[in-house]
Amino acid sequence: MMEFDLNEIYEMLLSATRSIGAEITSPWFYFQLGLILAGAGLAFAIGAAVRARVDLSTISMGWPAPLRLLGRVMVGSASTAAFAVVMMAARGGMLAWTWPSRSYLLAVCAKLALAWLVIRLVTSVIRNEFIVRLVSLSAWCVAALSILGQLEQTIEALDSVSVVVGGLRLTPLLLIKLTVLLAVALWLTNVASKFLEGRIAQSRDLTPSIQVLLIKLVRVALMIFAVTVVMSAVGINLSALAIFSGAAGVGIGFGLQKIVANFISGVILLADKSVKPGDLVSVGDSFGRISAMNTRYISVSAGDGREFLIPNEDLVTQKVVNWTYTDKNTMVKVNFGTNYDADPRLVCKLAATVAAAAPRAIKQKTPNCLLTEFTEAGMKFSLTFWIADPDGMDGVRSDVMLSLWEAFKREGIRVPYPVREIRIRGGALPVETVVEMAP
Repeated sequence: MMEFDLNEIYEMLLSATRSIGAEITSPWFYFQLGLILAGAGLAFAIGAAVRARVDLSTISMGWPAPLRLLGRVMVGSASTAAFAVVMMAARGGMLAWTWPSRSYLLAVCAKLALAWLVIRLVTSVIRNEFIVRLVSLSAWCVAALSILGQLEQTIEALDSVSVVVGGLRLTPLLLIKLTVLLAVALWLTNVASKFLEGRIAQSRDLTPSIQVLLIKLVRVALMIFAVTVVMSAVGINLSALAIFSGAAGVGIGFGLQKIVANFISGVILLADKSVKPGDLVSVGDSFGRISAMNTRYISVSAGDGREFLIPNEDLVTQKVVNWTYTDKNTMVKVNFGTNYDADPRLVCKLAATVAAAAPRAIKQKTPNCLLTEFTEAGMKFSLTFWIADPDGMDGVRSDVMLSLWEAFKREGIRVPYPVREIRIRGGALPVETVVEMAP
């Protein structure tokens, strides 16, 4: 259901048209317009000269942070400040020379410039560029309508057009207020959540998993609180939105099923501490260290520049290998073989000595080498030793195998390898392949 008050809109537009028509028919309008253009050019030149000659980084050295911020905004808005001063000076001269009504535009321009300057100073504390532009533009439009004396009429016109949905009356004024206040509230929520996140991260009594869980809960709670406060502030009764609850439930049940599942899975992972930031995990073919745990996924750094983004649901429903769940000590296993000419006891002793000499091997745990199998090619051995951290395990294994190869060459121990011979009988065909193993 839509409601329109066309008479009020028509009267407002008619009044504005008459005022503009009466203003532009006066010769003083063009005289003021010339002064405004000349003042704008002079202000632009002054602003460019100030920005070129003022080295704020040198002048503000040692100043408190608020003063440095104020100085930076003033230098950046030098043209606006100069234009406001020039317009006020021109306005003062016109008041001393002729009637006040003949310098009305000069007063309006001076007030608009001052309003923009004040708004820039106030919004300079906001770091989000989008929020700065939104708040600045909205505040300046309100200030301009107030200066022109059209604020109340504009508010009434925006509130006269409405759409009634159930028990909720939607108007352009309501939507504008909701958008601006919601943007400001979300910005304040972001600032407050960052402050609280810093406090939580500095706590030494909380584990990394509990810290991430608390940060997420605080962020969600602040966001819900901000949205509730804004809706109450603009006059929206939350019970009026009950008509949309059924559709929202269906949407969450079907369209957002995976998102909700990943969110709940993320909360479960943080609560049971099965994985936490810094753990070395294997999920399917993905292997790496957990660098971040987010609402929908965890980030696993592979160590070669790749980042695996694994949904939280996969960590709950699939098999996960956590190399650092209770203990970071990791066993490294190296399989190798020798020919039958080698002494197996000497081979085991030599392999254990090489593993113990590895820089990352744990000295308290003695390496162990076992003879595991007799094969046609030779004997097979299994060497195991421990390192303090699974990170870089493949590099440790490679270093031990290289050292083992060098030790075998010194001791004359040979590693078996296959040799294939092709014998051709009776001309070209048939071909018989005989495979022999070199000693």
